[in-house]
Amino acid sequence: MFAEYDVIVVGAGHAGCEAAAAAAKMGSKVLLATMNMNTIAQMSCNPAMGGVAKGQIVREVDALGGMSGIITDQTMIQFRMLNKSKGPAMWSPRAQSDRMRFAEAWRLSLEQTENVDFWQEMVVGIEVEGGKAVGVRTSLGITIRAKAIVLTNGTFLNGIIHIGEKQLGGGRAAEKSAKGLTEQLKELGFEAGRMKTGTPPRVDGRSLDYSRMEEQFGDENPSKFSYKDTQPLTNQRSCFITYTNSEVHEILKTGFEKSPMFQGRIQGLGPRYCPSIEDKINRFADRDRHQIFVEPEGWSTVEVYVNGFSSSLPEDVQLKALRKIVGFEKAKMFRPGYAIEYDFFPPTQLNLTLETKLVENLYFAGQINGTTGYEEAACQGLMAGINAHNKINEKAPFVLKRSEAYIGVLIDDLVNKGTEEPYRMFTSRAEHRILLRQDNADIRLTKLGYDLGLADEDRLKAVDKKIEETAEIIAYLNNKPIEPEDINNILVSLGSAPIAEKQRAGQLIKRPNIEISHIAAAIPAIGDYLSKFKADSIEQAEIAVKYESYIEKEHVMASKMGELENYIIKERIDYRNIPALSSEAREKLLKINPETIGQASRISGVSPADISVLMVYLGK
Repeated sequence: MFAEYDVIVVGAGHAGCEAAAAAAKMGSKVLLATMNMNTIAQMSCNPAMGGVAKGQIVREVDALGGMSGIITDQTMIQFRMLNKSKGPAMWSPRAQSDRMRFAEAWRLSLEQTENVDFWQEMVVGIEVEGGKAVGVRTSLGITIRAKAIVLTNGTFLNGIIHIGEKQLGGGRAAEKSAKGLTEQLKELGFEAGRMKTGTPPRVDGRSLDYSRMEEQFGDENPSKFSYKDTQPLTNQRSCFITYTNSEVHEILKTGFEKSPMFQGRIQGLGPRYCPSIEDKINRFADRDRHQIFVEPEGWSTVEVYVNGFSSSLPEDVQLKALRKIVGFEKAKMFRPGYAIEYDFFPPTQLNLTLETKLVENLYFAGQINGTTGYEEAACQGLMAGINAHNKINEKAPFVLKRSEAYIGVLIDDLVNKGTEEPYRMFTSRAEHRILLRQDNADIRLTKLGYDLGLADEDRLKAVDKKIEETAEIIAYLNNKPIEPEDINNILVSLGSAPIAEKQRAGQLIKRPNIEISHIAAAIPAIGDYLSKFKADSIEQAEIAVKYESYIEKEHVMASKMGELENYIIKERIDYRNIPALSSEAREKLLKINPETIGQASRISGVSPADISVLMVYLGK
C-alpha cells in the first residue's frame, strides 16, 4: 500500500510540522502521520508565539529556514517586543495569533511542500530490526516502512485529562490519547516518566465587560518574526488585564477537596513557571490577587483565552470563581480548564542530534522529551528533521553549540542535565545571551541553514547585505566627529553631561541613555546618511557600538569554553575503570556517554575535579 519513505514523522504539532517541513525541503520523502488532520499545528494552549527567550527561539528557527516565524507573521493579531526597557540581550518578540488561521496556514503550507505526504491514523508501534527503526505500525495493523522515524507525540502518550474528580482519557480536549507506543518503548529498554500541564477555561468575549479592565495595546510600530519579506501588522487587536481577588481565592479553595492535584490523583510533575491558579493561591497564600491576561483567540472569533487561570478544579467552581473577577461578572464559559497528565521520556536517553541512544534512526522531539511550549517543541522538531535527513544520507550531524543559539542551549541542557519538570527556556539559561540576541539570529544562523539546503539564496543575500550595511554604519559612527554646539542641547535634555570638545558619534552612543535616533535628529547630515539603510542594519550597528566591550568579552569567554569542545572523546570509555572519578561522575558519564570534554563538563554531577581526572586519563 505504501512505498518506503525516507522519514516518517509521528504527530503534527509544532515539533512534527517543523520536522516534516525541514526533512522534506532538504530532499527527503516524508510521511506526516497524525490522528486528526483537522488539528495540524493546533495551538492547544495559549494563542501566542514568542515571549521571553521563546521569541529568540522562533527567530532562530526562522533564520535556519524553518516555518514558525513565517506562519506567525501571516496570522498574528498583535505584536509586542518585550523587555525594551532592558538591554538588547533581553528583548524578546511576542505575538498574539489567530489560533484557527495559524493552524490553517501551517496545514496549507505543508500541503504545498513538495515531498510531504499525510496519513491520518494512530501509530501504535515502531518497527525495529537489528537495533534500527525501520518503520511504524498503525492501529489498523498497517506497517509503513521508512529509513528514519521522528516521534513528536506531545501530550498524547497515555494522556489523562483531569477536571475535578473526573478523569477522561485524552491527549487534548475532545481528542483521544495515544496507546501502545510507551509500552513498546519500555520493552526496548527506554525509561519513561509522567508529566502534567494544564490549560485555563475559554470564555465568550461577548459576555465580558472590557471597560472595567486595563487595555493592553500592541507596539505602535510593530515588528515581526521572520527575516523574510512578510508584512508587519497595520491593524492590531488589544488584549486586556484584570486581577483575581480574595473572594475569587476563597471560592477556588472550596474545590480543593476535589482537586486532582491536591488529592494525589495527578502523579506527573507540573510546570514550575506556569502553575495552575489553585497552585498559585496555595503556594503564594500571602498574595491577595494574581494577574489575569484576557487574550482574544483571533480576528473574528469571540472566544477568549483566560491566561493565568489554568485550573483542574470542578467546572462549577471554575465558573463561580471566574464571575468574581472584575469584568467577568457575567462570563459565559465555552469550556472549563483542565489538567493533562502524559508520558515522556527523560532526554538523557538522546544524543545531541535528538537520535535515541538505544535505537538507531529513531528521533524524539517536543514534549516527549519533557519540554513545554510551542517554541521549544518547534526548534526540536526542526533539529530532529534536519538530523534524520542527514543521517540517512550519510551527512554530518547538525549540532548547535551553546554559544551559537538558544536552540543549542536547550538541547544541550536536555541531553546532559535531563529534566524533572516541564522544561521551559529562559534568557537566564543561556550563559552567552549577549551574543544570542533576537536581532542577530539571521547573522548567526542563516549561512548554516543555507548550507543545509533549508534557507534559500534570497535569505543569504539579505543577511550578507545586512552585514555589509552594519559594518559601514559602524565605521561611519566611529569616525564621524560631532561638535559640542551641535549636540549639547540634546545631551542636556536627555540628562547626559555636555561635551567640552568634539567627540565621535560612536563614543556618544556608548552612553546608556543616548540612542542613534537622538544624534540623527540633532544633526541632519547624520540623519540623511542613515536614511539610506534598512532599520535592522541601523539597529544592529547601534547595538554593536554601544555594547562593544561586553560583546568582545563574551566572544573571548565563548572561545575559551569552546576549547573544551575540541577535546573529542573518540572511543567509548568504560568510566568504571577510572577509580579517581567520583562515583556519581562514573554513573552519569556512563549514562550520557559524552562526545567531548565540553559536553562532559556540563553533565549534572560531574565536577571540575572529575574533568581534570578525565583529561589526565585521556592524555595517557
